[in-house]
Amino acid sequence: MIESLKIPDVKLIKNFKAFDHRGSFTKVFNTHNFIKYGLPTTFDEIYYSISHSNVIRGMHFQKPPMDHDKIVFVISGSIIDVAVDLRINSPTYGEYVALSLQSDETSVYIPKGFAHGFKSLEDNTVVVYLVGSIYSQLYDSGIKWDSFGFDWNIQNPIISERDSKFPLLKNFNSPFLHE
Repeated sequence: MIESLKIPDVKLIKNFKAFDHRGSFTKVFNTHNFIKYGLPTTFDEIYYSISHSNVIRGMHFQKPPMDHDKIVFVISGSIIDVAVDLRINSPTYGEYVALSLQSDETSVYIPKGFAHGFKSLEDNTVVVYLVGSIYSQLYDSGIKWDSFGFDWNIQNPIISERDSKFPLLKNFNSPFLHE
């Protein structure tokens, strides 16, 4: 099942899960379901991160022409996942969607034109990303994690040096357009 969130272009995906005496089986992607909902079905890279509790990773994206759609899900642990609309002329420009993801129950689809990040809620949290373009250092970018009004509910997050130097949302000149 796929449903729209507060910003309708961001989708929550209920993953198929089956259980038996051996454990569980989870399906996180189905081409037919994505076609049914008009979502892309091609992903060029898959990668994952392992984070300690209180790590914030974000807010990341790639600029055009290397921008990409993204599917995010958690293999183990839990996160607060956040996507911020950076599309000029979007009725939700600068707004964010935040949701809890844990233990492969759900996935989130984030379209082009959104910054993405998350806060890890547990040690050894494993987050998997499917992205629709190859990583390009030239087009890699972000906005500062605390510049768009979201309360991360944390006093001293663990942030990379790179993430701490991104521009504030209000100073970011977005290359993304709402269509």
